[in-house]
Amino acid sequence: MGKVNLKDNDIKEEKTEFSLVRVKDTWKCKQGKEVNRDKVDCVSSAKICESKTERGISWTVVSPIVFTYKVTESRGLLDPSNDTLLLGHITDSQQLEDLKKSIEPIKRFVVIDEEVYKIYGAKLTEYLETNNVLYKILALPTTEENKTIEMVLNILEEVNNFSLDRRTEPIIAIGGGVCLDIVGLAASLYRRRTPYIRVPTTLLSHIDASVGAKTGVNFANCKNKLGTYIPPVASFLDLSFIKTVPRRHISNGLAEMLKMALMKHRGLFELLEEQGRMLLDTKFQADNSAYGNNCLQAASQATYIAITTMLEELAPNLWEDDLNRLVDFGHLISPALEMKVLPSLLHGEAVNIDMSYMVYVSKESGLLTEEEKQRIINCMVDLELPVWHEACTMELIQRSLRDRLKHSGGLVRMPLPVGLGQSEIFNETSCEILHRAYEKWCDELSNPLDNNSES
Repeated sequence: MGKVNLKDNDIKEEKTEFSLVRVKDTWKCKQGKEVNRDKVDCVSSAKICESKTERGISWTVVSPIVFTYKVTESRGLLDPSNDTLLLGHITDSQQLEDLKKSIEPIKRFVVIDEEVYKIYGAKLTEYLETNNVLYKILALPTTEENKTIEMVLNILEEVNNFSLDRRTEPIIAIGGGVCLDIVGLAASLYRRRTPYIRVPTTLLSHIDASVGAKTGVNFANCKNKLGTYIPPVASFLDLSFIKTVPRRHISNGLAEMLKMALMKHRGLFELLEEQGRMLLDTKFQADNSAYGNNCLQAASQATYIAITTMLEELAPNLWEDDLNRLVDFGHLISPALEMKVLPSLLHGEAVNIDMSYMVYVSKESGLLTEEEKQRIINCMVDLELPVWHEACTMELIQRSLRDRLKHSGGLVRMPLPVGLGQSEIFNETSCEILHRAYEKWCDELSNPLDNNSES
């Protein structure tokens, strides 16, 4: 490879910064930072910087992109008297008033997981027809094995045939995290960005996929290798969907909740430690529960903390410009593990196995005490989460960490707990510690009784 000559420090450069203003229907560059706003219709937050040298001219565009999206709890989302699903995303009061007065029917394209449709299809249809909605419901098998670009294209064909307005008629996704990811990617591609709404129906998607901006599908045997950073206009959360979720899927969601607890909220960890089994038994519902108000209070508190701590980490770094991310805990090894044994492990189960091993890494690094390590592992077992898997070999761990280096700017950026509810990111964990942690992890947890991955 040839060398590039960088000895051009003496080249003279003339820089000019322009503001962008709109007069009537035309945007124009306006030199200088002060703009008389009385003489223009609009001043953009974007800037154009012009640089002239003897070699030519270059332009640098600085265009801040702001996304605003809502995450809203709403019980009885499919109650025909509740208009949240149809109108809850609208923030402009005049637009909302005009829509309510309009005699034109609302138009909505709905993609729903086919298993969710079996349970809620009749109720969803009744909701849309009662509210005079012109609709199309597309029920699909949105499983991890089907999380492909082909399914995205299938959705886009149907959306195109339905002929949506690209600005005012959001696509609605109803299902678990896989469904929300697939539909989000389809919406972000259709006419370069069509608004969409997320309605999570699993605990994991309720506290994880529904509150972020990422969309994606699997590609080249890698998890979420194709995707975008386009948030929904709104996510509507209704915990009553969780009551029809199998028990194993409740545990699956509790893994992501435990992740946030270990990373940054001791109070949430202690809540899961003391009341996690109750939440698992009751599926976060107070109805017909022997636990009564205790369950409702614990469920509300746990989901509130999980969502707010997740938003704290995601909102300032929506496009992952900063690769140091605490929410990556449990996600260094789990993507490769999950794809290797697909479909035997659910996402949260693979994440928990990753976290379990990393807890041992923390202990061997002197970041956790033996008591803290044991409390964490006991909590995982009480939540009926797998803490070890035979497919999580040292070779898989090493390969995953090498991939991490490749895609994270040459640093491993390993989030590790440094106490209960506290964490830091580390870049220089030695091979010796990784191997020692692995040996102890296998010695202590490889008993089949501890491995619930096949349950």
